[in-house]
Amino acid sequence: MAEASTTVDSRPESDTGLKRSITGRQLFFYTLGDVLGSGIYVLIGLVAAAVGGAFWIAFAVGVTIAAITGTAYAELVTKYPRAAGAALYVNKAFGSKVLTFLVTVSFLSASFAAAGSLASGFTTYFAEIWPGPPALLVSLVFVAVLTVVNFIGITESVVINMLMAFVEILGLVIVMVIGAWYVAEGSADFGVLGDFSAEGNPTIAILAGVALSFFAMTGFENTANVAEETVDPHRSFPRSLIGGMVVAGVIYVLVSIAAALTVDTDSLVESEVPLLEVVKSGVLPISDDFMATLFAVIAMVAITNTTLVAVVTQPRILYGMANEDVVPGVFARIHATRRSPWVGLLFSAVVVAALLVIGTALTSSGSKLDLVGRLAAVTVLFLLFIYALVIVSALKLRGQDEDERAFRANTALLVLGLVGNLAILAWTVYDDPTSLLWCAGLVAVGVVLFVVEHFFGRSDRPEGTGRGDPSLAVD
Repeated sequence: MAEASTTVDSRPESDTGLKRSITGRQLFFYTLGDVLGSGIYVLIGLVAAAVGGAFWIAFAVGVTIAAITGTAYAELVTKYPRAAGAALYVNKAFGSKVLTFLVTVSFLSASFAAAGSLASGFTTYFAEIWPGPPALLVSLVFVAVLTVVNFIGITESVVINMLMAFVEILGLVIVMVIGAWYVAEGSADFGVLGDFSAEGNPTIAILAGVALSFFAMTGFENTANVAEETVDPHRSFPRSLIGGMVVAGVIYVLVSIAAALTVDTDSLVESEVPLLEVVKSGVLPISDDFMATLFAVIAMVAITNTTLVAVVTQPRILYGMANEDVVPGVFARIHATRRSPWVGLLFSAVVVAALLVIGTALTSSGSKLDLVGRLAAVTVLFLLFIYALVIVSALKLRGQDEDERAFRANTALLVLGLVGNLAILAWTVYDDPTSLLWCAGLVAVGVVLFVVEHFFGRSDRPEGTGRGDPSLAVD
C-alpha cells in the first residue's frame, strides 16, 4: 500500500471525480441544518433531568466546545479541501494506517449509529400522523428514500437539505415565539433559569447535561466531507462552517430558555417529546391539536434533514479513504452519469438497515433496549474521540501545507476545546461504561474492511491508475 501523502492535493478539479457544485450559501445552510437536527427536539428533557431549570447553560457550554472544534475543522479543510474529513487529517498528521483506519471506522460507526437512531426516532413521530404501518418498515423505507435522493446527486441533496433547514428552524422559532409571548404576558419566573435542582455539584450537573446534549451539537463534522464538492472551499468553509455553528448555538440557547420559562422542569423531564409540551402549553391562541400535528410534521422534517446529511457523508468517507488506500478501492467508484459514490452508498444503506433490523429483533425478544438512546450515546462517544484527534492534528500540522489562503484557528481556543472534548468523553464513559461494548462491536465490523485492504489492496486497483484517477473511479 502507498504511504500517506503529506502534500496538498494538486490534482486538477476535473480529475477529482466529484463535482464542485456547492456554494458558500448552500454550505452555510448545510451546516446549520445538520447541527439544528433532531437532537434538540428530543433531548431537552434528559438534559433538564441532569441539570434542572438551568439546563440552558449545558447547551451553551456544549455549543461553545463544539464551535471551537469547528475552527479546527475549518483550518484543516482550507489546507486539505478533499473528501474524507477527519480520517484524512489524522492520516496527514500521523501517517499511521492503523490510526487512520480507527478514525475512519469510528466516524463511519458514529454516522451509522446516528442514522439508525434518527430513523427510529422518525417512526415515533410518523406514528403520530399515521399509526398503521409497522415501525421497522417505516424506518427501512425512510432510509431507502434518502439513499435514492443521495444517488441522484449531491447538489440535489444539499438543496433539499437547505429547504428542510428552513422548516426545522421554523419549528424552533415557534418555541421561541411561545417563550417570548409568555414573558410578555408577565407570567415568566426568571428564577428558574438559575435553578440547579439535580442532585450533586452544579459543575458535575452541567457536565452531565453537556454529555447528554452533545448529540444535538454534532453534525458540523459532516460538512468537511463535502469539501471536494464545494466551490472555492478556502473562502467558503471558515465563514459557512463557523457561521452556521454560531447561529445554531444562539438558537439552541434561546429555545432552551423559552422551554424552561414556559413549562415546568418536571413536565419536560417526564415527556418523551418535551418541545411538544411547550407547543401544547396553550400560550398561543391556536388549537393545541393543530399545533401538535404541525410540530410533529416539523420534527419529522428535522429528523429527515439530519439523516440525509449522514447518508450523504457515509459514502464520501469511504470514497475519500479508498483514494488514501485505507479501505478497498471499490469504494472509490462513482456512477458515470450521476457522479455519486454508489458503491459506498449501497454499503452504507445496508449497514444502517442491519442496525435497524437487529435493534428491532432485540426489542421484540423482550429486551429493554432503548435503541434511539443507545445509538445516540454510541454516536457521541465516537465523535468526541474524533474531535479530540482532529484538534491534535490541527496543532501538529501547523506550518505544513499552508499558503495565504489557509485559515488559522486560535491556538488557546483549540487547547480549551481539546480539554472540553476529553472531559465530556471521560464523563460519558464513566456514566455509561456499557456503551463501550457497542463501540467495540461496530469497530470490529470495520476491521474486515481494513484486513481486506491490507492483504488485497494492491490487487483491487487496476495497473496504471493512481489515487483519484478517473479511470479507476467511474463506472
